[in-house]
Amino acid sequence: MKAHIAAGLMLAMSVASCGGSKSVEIDPNVQPVGSRWNSVLVTPPELAGIVQARGQSWMGPDPKESNRTVAQVDIENAVPGGVFPWHVHRGQCGSDQGILGPADAYPPLKVNGDGRASATARLPIAFPKTGDFHVNVHASSKNMKTIVACGNLAPPAQ
Repeated sequence: MKAHIAAGLMLAMSVASCGGSKSVEIDPNVQPVGSRWNSVLVTPPELAGIVQARGQSWMGPDPKESNRTVAQVDIENAVPGGVFPWHVHRGQCGSDQGILGPADAYPPLKVNGDGRASATARLPIAFPKTGDFHVNVHASSKNMKTIVACGNLAPPAQ
């Protein structure tokens, strides 16, 4: 019991130390959590202190159309007014093996005044059940090589 209380206090302290801002939330009613790949996005260490974007992303089967995949990304703490391209990629963060589906299926993230942005892509491909995937948020359409946030997607529970 004491271990559970200590763990809870440590979690509360770590959440409080993140600046106390409201966390990014993904509505599980849009896509059930157990049927999708999920990730937490963070800024790569080499950009720490320059950019500190964070967020969440997921991909899952399209509930409206079979043989299609839906992907969503939500970020916060980004530059207000910024526009960031993003994609699901094959491979893991730092080991990119190409974009999953057509690049133009991913609408850019358009950051609002409070530093938050969300975007959803509908991909004309069947939902992948195996493999390695990650989400990249790119610095800009003219600077696609600089990744401002990345997260490895964990597969759905089997």
